[in-house]
This record gives sequence, structure tokens and C-alpha cells, in this order.
Amino acid sequence: MMPLTFADIGEKMLIKKVGGDPDTRKFLEGLGFVAGADVTVINRIGGNVIVNVKESRVAVSKEMANRIMV
Repeated sequence: MMPLTFADIGEKMLIKKVGGDPDTRKFLEGLGFVAGADVTVINRIGGNVIVNVKESRVAVSKEMANRIMV
């Protein structure tokens, strides 16, 4: 298990756990970051991570991406 920030661009990964405080987890789950979902890193721009999750393209900060374990 590793944070999403370490995933290679273009590699499809499975979300294993979403960490952080309850508000952070709820926010990320609302964006589709839930255990068991597929996620693909599209790009990294200025520390932010752009991913495809649940057929949507989403940008999350490096701090948020570090809480998503794949």
C-alpha cells in the first residue's frame, strides 16, 4: 500500500483506504475516492495530482493525495 502521490502516471490503481480526519474523508468520498474504486493518475501539475476516478477527472492537492492509499 502506498499514497496516491507515488502512483505512476497512466497506471490504473485500486483505492485501498482513505485516511485523514472525518471531514477530509467525507470530502474525498464525495469526489469518488472510496475503497474499492479504480483511480488513474493523469498528470501532476505544481504538486497537484490530476486523476480519473468514477469516470470523472478530478484534481486534488498533494496533501489530499497523500491520504488516499492505493
